[in-house]
Amino acid sequence: MAMPAAKLLMLLFLFGGKPSSATALDNCVFLGEEEKNSLYENGDVVIGGLFPLHYSPVSSIPTYKTKPTANRHNFSSRALRWMQTMTFAIKEINQRSDLLPQLKLGFHIRDSCNDISVSQRAALLLVNGQPEIGTRAERVNRSKGQERNDISNLGCAAVQSTVSPVIIGDAASGLSMALLRSLGSFHIPLVSYFASCSCLSNQRDFPTFMRTMPSDTFQIRALAQMVRYFGWTWVGVIGMESDYARFAIQLFLQESVQYGVCAAYTHVYPIVLSQQALDDLLDVIQMASPKVIINFCSESEMNYILRGIRHRNITGLQWIASEAWSTAKSLWEEFGDLLTGTLGFAIRRADVIPGLKQHLTSLRPSSIHESAFLAEFWEEMFNCRLNGSVNSHSHGGDNYLDRLPCKGTEDLNDVYSAYSDMTQLRVSYNVYKAVYLVAHALQDMSNCIVGQGPLPNGTCADPKNVKPWQLIHYMKRAHFSSLGEKVTFDQNGDPIAYYDLMNWQRMPDGSLHLVKVGFYDDASSPGRALVINDSVIQWPVGKQASRSVCSDSCPPGSRIARRKGEPICCFDCVPCAEGEVSNTTDSLECSRCSENTWPNKGRDLCIPKTIEFLSYHELMGIVLCVVSVLGACFSLSILAIFFTYKDTPLVRANNMELSFLLLVFLAVCFLVGLLFIGEPSDWLCRIRYPAFGISFALCISCLLAKTVVVLMAFRSTLPGSKVMKWFGPNQQRASVLLGTVVQVIICAIWLFTSPPHANNNTDYSVTIIIECVTGSEVGFWCVLGYIGILACMCFLMAFLARKLPDNFNEAKFITFSMLIFFAVWITFIPVYVSTAGKYTVAVHIFAILASAFGLLFCIFAPKCYVIIMKPEKNSKKNLIQR
Repeated sequence: MAMPAAKLLMLLFLFGGKPSSATALDNCVFLGEEEKNSLYENGDVVIGGLFPLHYSPVSSIPTYKTKPTANRHNFSSRALRWMQTMTFAIKEINQRSDLLPQLKLGFHIRDSCNDISVSQRAALLLVNGQPEIGTRAERVNRSKGQERNDISNLGCAAVQSTVSPVIIGDAASGLSMALLRSLGSFHIPLVSYFASCSCLSNQRDFPTFMRTMPSDTFQIRALAQMVRYFGWTWVGVIGMESDYARFAIQLFLQESVQYGVCAAYTHVYPIVLSQQALDDLLDVIQMASPKVIINFCSESEMNYILRGIRHRNITGLQWIASEAWSTAKSLWEEFGDLLTGTLGFAIRRADVIPGLKQHLTSLRPSSIHESAFLAEFWEEMFNCRLNGSVNSHSHGGDNYLDRLPCKGTEDLNDVYSAYSDMTQLRVSYNVYKAVYLVAHALQDMSNCIVGQGPLPNGTCADPKNVKPWQLIHYMKRAHFSSLGEKVTFDQNGDPIAYYDLMNWQRMPDGSLHLVKVGFYDDASSPGRALVINDSVIQWPVGKQASRSVCSDSCPPGSRIARRKGEPICCFDCVPCAEGEVSNTTDSLECSRCSENTWPNKGRDLCIPKTIEFLSYHELMGIVLCVVSVLGACFSLSILAIFFTYKDTPLVRANNMELSFLLLVFLAVCFLVGLLFIGEPSDWLCRIRYPAFGISFALCISCLLAKTVVVLMAFRSTLPGSKVMKWFGPNQQRASVLLGTVVQVIICAIWLFTSPPHANNNTDYSVTIIIECVTGSEVGFWCVLGYIGILACMCFLMAFLARKLPDNFNEAKFITFSMLIFFAVWITFIPVYVSTAGKYTVAVHIFAILASAFGLLFCIFAPKCYVIIMKPEKNSKKNLIQR
């Protein structure tokens, strides 16, 4: 069988370098070196696996002048548990009769060493079919003396039998991106169990990527809501210089805006955390005001940061952990005092995976020689050296060759390790689901009916000879149940997000207890996705969450005023303007009260405005009402006196009929003032102004007639004069009626065109003034002006007759009364225009009463005085004498 050119090129690239002659088994192997560590089991479909079984605590910047070294790589017991979970899931599936009964799954697992170059080499070996066949001893023997077979001598069948059509891995987002760019053109599916970068959801760039780890998009959304829940609007955000942290920080800055959360600083530190880089980071943390810090990093970087914080004695920090280290218990032993109270979201945990505990702890010295990974773990766990081991690595500064041989009686159940810790099965559960995702895709492929398949012409794929592009087609449509959880994926290949909110709590014995204090479920309805139980949270300092704000919250009654050039969380509080309220904390703007309401003193509530009108129940209304009634009573009393003494010369000489009419009309004028008191209504307003105008027109017309009669009476005494025949009783009545009819016509036109009406005046701050609106200002001033014209005519006539020689001449009293009338109404105009509300009405009433009293007392008081107090002067003889 001819090998594809692309595959041949890759193999030449991988193995073109000179084989290493080293006899020691290195931890990690870089490009150009011979790699010996792998775990392999044959099957109909061999699933590839990549796990960071080694990691370097100190990174070095590549100079590209020398070959990368692999010294000082630590072994990760936690990653070994992930690897063993994969082998357990595959063996579990092979034993099931309801899932892939006609197909056996195999695995081919390699170490990615948390390094891009190592991970890429391992992935290319997986998809090109190069397992280390044989036992470990055989591989060691080959490494000691045997020449490696030339690549051309490998049969195609041997290559094809071990090709992995799918890879489960890698853990880091950056590594996964690098693998996808290398394997993407070959359509090799990659299912990650721990890569959370939102950038990987881009199906256009990474169409063959899926994961059982939720995207950071959901974690960031949960973090932003959680931070806002505790009132932390001023936080620090840091992260290592990687795609994972870079995209996470960018997402957080975008998401936090809608929750009113600001980043006081964002600091990205290099992966190579040199002393200078660490000092720069610690300077930022120490100098900044917020004590709440969100850190997007891995467990190893957090170790160095905490060591620097302890050295500088920085205390009181509230750490918010990303899911990458939110359950990293290994940090607690050394930095428990700094991490107490830490909050962080962790991915969904499986309470138990049946059978996994027994699978992990069933290791014995007699069986671990099958894998160099297991052998190294055993030697590190029990600090001993297995018989026949060729490891020469050194961890923790000890000399491996000085270790004592393993006794063979060691038992994993007797010691604690991250490998056998079953309390936080989170990433392990993701690995478990990833294996089952591949299995269910193969099952769906096996159930395909020829002619109805999804491939061209309705064909079906062969599960035993599956192509990667066929497998990814089925994987993206797979859905299944795992340990009671429904596992589904969206169009981006991401699972439905669910996180546990974990709190790092110190137990009485000093140990760490990861307590679930809430959760975030993206499948819940908006507003209910985040649930937090505050009462069980243990805080770093005190018994409640620390404050972390740039500006204190603005209380109700004020609004936020942004500070120019500063983040939105830094602001000033400005009281609401007049007529506006805010009833919530940190209101962005104040809302204006309705026309009928007004802010209370605190400006946090709109209260109904006070209704204002001149009422009968208030002092001013009562006084004006009493004065009006008294004025009417005085008028009627004088009328009664005049009627009683109607036959006396004084009454008869002063035009008795016009005097009676004038007294009646004056009483009406006094009573008209009562129409201006009380709550206005449309009908009352339409009566009020015409009654005022007509009543005063009647009074002035009567006075005008009386004055003309006095003036003409003296003119008629001239020889030959017949003028009095034109001023008899009928003519006097007609003149009064004519003077009034003109006012009636003016009022009628006013009422028919634009009549007065009641109105609620809301233009004033705290009151609603119920007032009578004149409707037509022209109509009102015409009524008032006509009264003025009559008064002027009356004043002119009385002024001309004031010095006529007769004791019963009342022209001088009419003149004086008109002067008072003019003084009152001329004063009324500016006061009326300048006042508002009930005081305008009171001024109007006062003008009516003052002018009416002026007419009443100036004209009739002297006569009443003579009639009652000086009756001897009420005689014809006294009246006609000069």
